[in-house]
Amino acid sequence: MNTVKIAVIATFCALSIGTDYALIGLPNVKLMDLIVFVGGFLFGPVVGSSIGIFSWLIYGSMNPSGFEPRIWVATMLAETVYGITGGLLRKALGSTGLGSQQFRLSVFFATMGFLPTVLFDLTTNIVYASVYNTPVVVAILVGAPFAVLHEGSNFLIFGVLSVPTIVALRKVVKG
Repeated sequence: MNTVKIAVIATFCALSIGTDYALIGLPNVKLMDLIVFVGGFLFGPVVGSSIGIFSWLIYGSMNPSGFEPRIWVATMLAETVYGITGGLLRKALGSTGLGSQQFRLSVFFATMGFLPTVLFDLTTNIVYASVYNTPVVVAILVGAPFAVLHEGSNFLIFGVLSVPTIVALRKVVKG
């Protein structure tokens, strides 16, 4: 990995962690997932997943909600899905002009933000059930309001912010 990619990972991690703390009063509404996704989209799945792992490595170890090592590892690994999704989508979309189809891509990216969030929430609820010796169904039902908030907010955040953020950052990094 070259120094530019390391600097990108560090910058995106700082932005990710900073926005999570800034939004701490809104449970499960965060920009971290979008930032990891955009990092993957712009710089590839390895960089994107690295942003996810390192963001949770730091944020999760100083998490205001508490620290449990198994849940911490699960969230780190689950967060990589956003970076991988972003990286794979860029490859799938090729050199599509994002500005020319902004509305259609916004709806598409909203969906691409929603689906990994369902996987993230399901994974973390299953790990929570395992850690606290709770039936998985109970953990999912208790976590359902938080999952719905997380999934709905990511749908909106990805739909509204992903295309403009990617277009703006592409200009900054010159493609």
